[in-house]
Amino acid sequence: MHVVVIGAGIVGVSTAIWLRRFGADVTLVDRDAPGQGASFGNAGVLAACAVVPSVVPSTIPSVPRMLLDKDAPLFLRWSYLPRLAPWLLRLLPNARDSRVRDIVQALAPLVSDSPDQHRALTEGLSARRFLAGGEYVYAYANRAEFDAGSYDWNIKKAHGFVPELIEGVEVAEFDPAYGPDIGCLAVLKGHGHVLDPGGYIAALAEDFVAMGGQVRRAEVSDFTLTDGQITQIATTDGVINCNRAVIASGAFSARLLKKLGQNIPLESERGYHITFKNASGQPKRPTMINAGQFVATPMTDGLRCAGILEFGGLDAGPSRAPFGLLRRQTAKALPHLQASEEVEWMGHRPALPDSLPMLGEVGQTGIYTAFGHHHVGLTGGPKSGRILAGLIMGQSPNLDLTPYRTDRFH
Repeated sequence: MHVVVIGAGIVGVSTAIWLRRFGADVTLVDRDAPGQGASFGNAGVLAACAVVPSVVPSTIPSVPRMLLDKDAPLFLRWSYLPRLAPWLLRLLPNARDSRVRDIVQALAPLVSDSPDQHRALTEGLSARRFLAGGEYVYAYANRAEFDAGSYDWNIKKAHGFVPELIEGVEVAEFDPAYGPDIGCLAVLKGHGHVLDPGGYIAALAEDFVAMGGQVRRAEVSDFTLTDGQITQIATTDGVINCNRAVIASGAFSARLLKKLGQNIPLESERGYHITFKNASGQPKRPTMINAGQFVATPMTDGLRCAGILEFGGLDAGPSRAPFGLLRRQTAKALPHLQASEEVEWMGHRPALPDSLPMLGEVGQTGIYTAFGHHHVGLTGGPKSGRILAGLIMGQSPNLDLTPYRTDRFH
């Protein structure tokens, strides 16, 4: 069997590695080098506790206020609103409590064992050197701010993620990097982070090649189906014959599926980060700064502050306001931070209206999908890739894949 995996981010590379381990011939295709999309720019956290979907009952009522507040971590390019509106209408029903509970049950199996899945993915591979274990910290102004998030925390606790709370003077004893604006920490054990996300994906791709896989730098332009089954993929570097294909192109996947007559409600969650190079005064552990809803993660080249949410489509360039918010909130939470240089980045996270990825076969075409992980692509990528590789190779999954089916929006 020859499988072409389209997209060399964490989901695509993970799928390709597991397919090789299961015995398939695999070609990994991307218009860019491996790990240059959303997998490059994430916060690097193996967020096993990220079992809560992007929208909960309190989200929708708070949106108007957030859009008018320059210090809120939600941005919208207003000219894009007419195109965004149909997606928002699909989003609304998923904010009901009963629906949120269903989504949690489907999301948890993909993310809650993330550190173990990354270790399984990198077993015997050089990319293992990029993984670090440890704690994940949520930082709040005070106990009242922590209590205001009880809806999310109750869900996390129900799935085994019970935080240790640190308050008052003990905050500075735990980590002197936090400033006086941080008065309460919720610390979760059993997590981990990646020391260099872009380097990690690149190393995984190199390991994949060492396993006998092929990587081709090209853009996919079309599919050829014979008797309803995939037989060829047309690229800017020529035609590739195959028996199966995987679309794992993140926020750009919907454009490929249109060539198969599929209209998928996929949006870009435009994410931002600033890397403070050669940083001092940084936290020792990845920290979610609640006030700005971004994560500050110590990495090999400095401190990366990543997060923020903007809707504005795939084609517009970066906005300045999200970078301004990141800088202001970082200065408040980490007043001792100093750096030799600041590097900005913006990228596209793939968002479906129900906060769940799309995993499975498109009809009976031999074409499979693996995208739509929102902000948990790095966290859930290895598990998703392992499941999908097994499915392609005829293994029965030990998980009900119905919530991730490809036709659920039709």
